[in-house]
Amino acid sequence: MSTEEKDPQNEQPEKEDQEKAPFESRMDLSGVEKLVSSIRAEIGKIIVGQQRMVDLLIAALLADGHVLIEGVPGVAKTLTTKLLAQTIASDFSRIQFTPDLMPADVIGTSVFNPKTTDFEFKEGPVFSNIVLIDEINRSPAKTQAALFEVMEERQITVDGKTYLMEAPFMVVATQNPIEHEGTYRLPEAQLDRFLFRIDVPYPSLDEEVKILSGSYSRKNKLDISKLDKVISGEEITKQRDVVSSIHVEPELMEYIAQIIQNTRNSNSVSIGASPRASVFVMRAAQAWAAMNGRDFITPEDVKEMINPVLRHRITLTPEKEMEGMKPDQVIQIILEKVEVPR
Repeated sequence: MSTEEKDPQNEQPEKEDQEKAPFESRMDLSGVEKLVSSIRAEIGKIIVGQQRMVDLLIAALLADGHVLIEGVPGVAKTLTTKLLAQTIASDFSRIQFTPDLMPADVIGTSVFNPKTTDFEFKEGPVFSNIVLIDEINRSPAKTQAALFEVMEERQITVDGKTYLMEAPFMVVATQNPIEHEGTYRLPEAQLDRFLFRIDVPYPSLDEEVKILSGSYSRKNKLDISKLDKVISGEEITKQRDVVSSIHVEPELMEYIAQIIQNTRNSNSVSIGASPRASVFVMRAAQAWAAMNGRDFITPEDVKEMINPVLRHRITLTPEKEMEGMKPDQVIQIILEKVEVPR
């Protein structure tokens, strides 16, 4: 009986193949790729620049999360959301938050029907698939609190009866910076329910010239109804299932958890991020990886998503605020102190 000696050089590639094994089973990401490219193309017919905002909206759509968009008036916050909704073959509603808006104006109320001599529930505008809440910080905390249950649990409870939201359900809220007159600060409990806070900057000089050129060629008219509906609600639900199956290594879970832990131990932060933030970072990284054609997440995906996920979840100390530091700067300092898994 003869035995063959194994060549150590032949063993090395075999060992490397075993290490790569988790990534060999490729997923079909063609549906995600089609969704992303189709929505980008349709929105790009009207919106100039703001690619980061568009991509984060698509990532939130795939990660089944809500989005808070902040920026000064006139930077296309509302328009971009309306364009996103226009590309999806599902229901869309818009709620303009004002100081006198009541919770019943958002979620609905029971109305007496004299024919049946009974109360019937009349659904509010929040009963939709894509819900745009314009200038959410123009309403007081009582009205904002009406969104707690529906944003977290995708349901509304009125008069002891629970009504489930139809999937997909996504809230996109816009707000002006808190320094602007007539605004209310959002409660921390509500801020924590948003997957992202997207800060929208002013356009560059070149982008602003293109905006003027586009407006001139359209004769200052804007008809978003001409955009094609390129994706269905059912397809979004299907691709969300694909995204949730994106592979996450245990080392990367520990990396995410360590970043969140460090926000609670930082001398620059008075209130750190909650465990929900850890889950949201992972979900966002999965969506970002899928959008970039990968069936696994990398540390770079985490770094890309960390600012929009955390910037509204941490509260800086008064000293740091007086120094003029921003949450994004503190997050980057925290990030640099965490060892990146290899």
